Amino acid sequence: MNTGSSGDHKAAVLVTGGAGYIGSHAVLALRDGGWPVAVIDNLTTGFRFAVPEGVVFYEGDIEDGALLARIFEERGIGAIMHFAGSVVVPESVENPLKYYHNNTVKSRALIDAAVKAGVPHFIFSSTAATYGVPETSPVQEDSPQVPINPYGWSKLMTEQMLTDVAAAHPMNFCALRYFNVAGADPEGRSGQSTTGATHLIKVAVEAALGKRDKVAVFGTDYDTPDGTGVRDYIHVTDLAAAHVLALEALIEQPDRSMKMNCGYGRGFSVLEVLDAVDRVTNRTIERDMQPRRAGDPASLISDPSRIEATLPWQPRHAALDEIIAHALQWERKLDDIRRD
Repeated sequence: MNTGSSGDHKAAVLVTGGAGYIGSHAVLALRDGGWPVAVIDNLTTGFRFAVPEGVVFYEGDIEDGALLARIFEERGIGAIMHFAGSVVVPESVENPLKYYHNNTVKSRALIDAAVKAGVPHFIFSSTAATYGVPETSPVQEDSPQVPINPYGWSKLMTEQMLTDVAAAHPMNFCALRYFNVAGADPEGRSGQSTTGATHLIKVAVEAALGKRDKVAVFGTDYDTPDGTGVRDYIHVTDLAAAHVLALEALIEQPDRSMKMNCGYGRGFSVLEVLDAVDRVTNRTIERDMQPRRAGDPASLISDPSRIEATLPWQPRHAALDEIIAHALQWERKLDDIRRD
């Protein structure tokens, strides 16, 4: 088994969900850093075009233990970055069993296969939704984790599995709790490609380009400065960089596991984001005021102190207008990709 190092001999990394939004950016970050990479994705929500040429691709499911065993053997996998899963909060409320299957049961199968193969390092795509409605804001990692929707619970259960497995087996892990991920690769190599996506910046950029008539604003009576929900938006490229740095930290300290927030520590309301999209695109998006959605907290802002103290992570794309500009650039490119 290739345990790898952050020196000249780097671990081969299996990226689950590597044809999806965040996973594809992690693949780019790993490739840019000289790490050998393989991707497994069942292409339910991912796109084959999102996996760069030259990256080994397996079309399959992380529940397929025989396939995983073959991948681990063929590629000499020394680390896993686990992004595969379902991510739409309202859908999780409507269809909880789908989320417990895709996010929890399948994660258990993946962890089981990793333990059997002796894969020593595991990075997990977790979420700020594990905090539920936080008692204090910004949110620290030791804040109570009391999810208010099945999506958050499904991710928290996987964090717990990893905690217990790391105590019982020679594996360490890092759970990165994302806040609101947005933007696209600055070089235009990947972006949010999902049709019918629910991410605000993606939806707003589609509206600015005429792909939607309007943008729904869910909830205008929250206890926030303008009554709309406040979120901490993190550029997907900065997030991907955090994964690579976390992997290096796991390899350098094999007895240490970590749980860290991924955000910038500042929030923007829905209306502030829409104003910024108007500003960047020089257009005015129609806003459709709607009641609150089930499972949405009023404000969710990260305290990034731990990740800043633990990793040499320095965000490079934190400006909201830059995040929007990169999302816009990718949205325009998507039209060309779909025509081809």
